[in-house]
Amino acid sequence: MPKLIRITTVPISLKLLLAGQMKYMKEQGWDVLMVSADGREIPQVVRAEGARHEVIPFTRKITPFQDLKCLWRLYQLIKQEQPDIVHTHTPKAGLLGMIAAKFAGVKVRIHTLAGIPFMAAEGGKKGLLEKIEKLTYSYATHVWPNSSGLKNFVIENSLCPSEKLTVIGKGSSNGVDLEKFNRGVLKENHLVAATMRILPGEDDFIILSVGRLVKDKGIQELVDAFLSSKIVGKSKLVLLGSFEQDLNPLDPETIKIITDHPRIVQIDWSDHVAHYLALADVLVHPSHREGFPNVLLEAGAMEVPIICSDIIGNTDVISQQKTGLIFPVKNVEILKEAMEFAYVKRDKMAELAAKLYEEVCENYERIQVQNEIFAQYQLVLKEKDSAE
Repeated sequence: MPKLIRITTVPISLKLLLAGQMKYMKEQGWDVLMVSADGREIPQVVRAEGARHEVIPFTRKITPFQDLKCLWRLYQLIKQEQPDIVHTHTPKAGLLGMIAAKFAGVKVRIHTLAGIPFMAAEGGKKGLLEKIEKLTYSYATHVWPNSSGLKNFVIENSLCPSEKLTVIGKGSSNGVDLEKFNRGVLKENHLVAATMRILPGEDDFIILSVGRLVKDKGIQELVDAFLSSKIVGKSKLVLLGSFEQDLNPLDPETIKIITDHPRIVQIDWSDHVAHYLALADVLVHPSHREGFPNVLLEAGAMEVPIICSDIIGNTDVISQQKTGLIFPVKNVEILKEAMEFAYVKRDKMAELAAKLYEEVCENYERIQVQNEIFAQYQLVLKEKDSAE
């Protein structure tokens, strides 16, 4: 039976970004091993996926000494397991996983690219992150950008030879679970709990943002646009995500506004995203960089209207005035106008959401994406055998 190792930096990526993939591969008769840093999500992931897990103490920061230790431990693990494929996700796991797999003699080394950190970086850090990306791709035999826009960016910036690049299906790392993100199956107790956290007024317009509360998710611009809008007194801004002060933190002033403003609700991460989407009148995704954002697929599946920034990834999903509204990234004024438009033109926004729902169901159903990933695994193994 073929053996597959899937590696992410932290276990929450296995839980959220790759949910069901390892189980799917096990059901096809494959031996699957998951690898990540330690974390409270591991027992749940092991139960859900039915696959083994090994801990490698990755960090998300640049930590050369710790990274070398992880590289050595990863090399030893891969050498011992002798997998047919090593498949990595996230920047740190990608870099160390591809290097370790190369030196361990693994013939098929796949890295899924779901966003490029240097796209939103500045100064000397930008150059360093670009070199790290190139190094990761050089050790991979296959690089899978999870959107066509990301693939084009890689080619245009000469980051990787085009023959290594493949976009699975229409894009996305894992599609969307249409059985979970479905208004017909939501549990009343979770809807009540979400409503109690938001405490909306009877006529409040609910603007939802889902994701980490950091600068490069566009949270600062979103807060500024909301506070300067004409609808601030008739709306609530719900930020579903945790503050991350270690990497790319928000300014203290913005954090204080989020914490203190009566019209802004911040909720630490919840596994019940679908229930918050069900309560939202519009989803705003103002990110500065993305690969292929899952939250847009999830909102699409829930028929929630979308406003998003005009970046790679977002524009792979949303078409302006066809399936959503798009504003220039970091442009507070136009974001403000878009939210005001969404408040006034609710019928128009519902039309856009209905069109996106059709596209999501047709192109991004999770089982369809997982079928395509498995077919690609079989293809690259066949090509490897032919080459030998």
